[in-house]
Amino acid sequence: MAEKLLMRALAGETLPTPPAWMMRQAGRYLPEYKATRAKAGDFLSLCYNPDLAAEVTLQPIRRFGFDAAILFADILLIPDALGADLWFVTGEGPRLSTITGQGDFDALKPADAVHDHLSPVYETLKILSRELPSDVALIGFAGAPWTVATYMIAGRGTPDQAPAHALKDTNRPLFEALLERITEATIEYLSAQIDAGAEVVKLFDSWAGSLKGDDFRRYALEPAKRIIAELKARHPGVPVIAFPREAGDGYIGFARETGADCVALDNSVSAEWAVKNVQVDGCVQGNLAPGHMVTGGQPLIDEVRRIKAAFAGGPHIFNLGHGITPDADPENVTLMLETLRG
Repeated sequence: MAEKLLMRALAGETLPTPPAWMMRQAGRYLPEYKATRAKAGDFLSLCYNPDLAAEVTLQPIRRFGFDAAILFADILLIPDALGADLWFVTGEGPRLSTITGQGDFDALKPADAVHDHLSPVYETLKILSRELPSDVALIGFAGAPWTVATYMIAGRGTPDQAPAHALKDTNRPLFEALLERITEATIEYLSAQIDAGAEVVKLFDSWAGSLKGDDFRRYALEPAKRIIAELKARHPGVPVIAFPREAGDGYIGFARETGADCVALDNSVSAEWAVKNVQVDGCVQGNLAPGHMVTGGQPLIDEVRRIKAAFAGGPHIFNLGHGITPDADPENVTLMLETLRG
């Protein structure tokens, strides 16, 4: 493990060339992914088929030589395990049964339902821990409680998370009970991922930026702190990456307060700002704008060089500021890595 660049960066080492991987690196921009998904039949069937999920996780490693592989799964597998109805509409995204009243919440399963229901995910990790090259780190992940709750309350992704904010403001006990259930399930899920072979885990709070003031602390920072503390107690030495996307000034001190080993940054903050305000506390990850994977060219080269140079004084993992998009050109991924690695 000492030879894995990702693990060295997460341990606080400053490396001449940072390790690199991409959020959603196994995905719709790759023709080999599309072929495997077609074989699976639909998205959820792909997530729950260990052989095929492992295959799509390995595809970008074979093609690009990333320093880390991230488990192919979805943040909404936890609601599925808790008993919510979950399906995906082609071209539109996920749909779920909604949690809007006490009866909906009472129908959910207990947190430990993740153990049996998500066993295919753990099998995928076991396959990957055998199949990955010895220098490639294996990352597990889950959605953070607030972000998962926004989908469970609205029944779909929303531009401003308004249904979740409304429930929070009108029925705080129900809202907090739901967050508590998700938090407990997330601890069990990530712990089981580590048992199955994940060497690092990441907590995706994709909608953290819509929480303001005290709400950010209570519903983004505090759940992350609790999850990380419990994982560290169960699995000493396993690093955790936290991604409170679009947190702005909320990034400041987030690693210090939550115990995260690394904070992933979206591209709404500059690398130069993050060096002064976030990297002072340890490893940072990011934060190339995903649009460069579509447009490529000299602007991509210039941005990769700028970000690498800005973060060169401390521990850094090179990544995008959010997931790579389906319209990205794989050739631009190659160009990004070639530029980064000189």
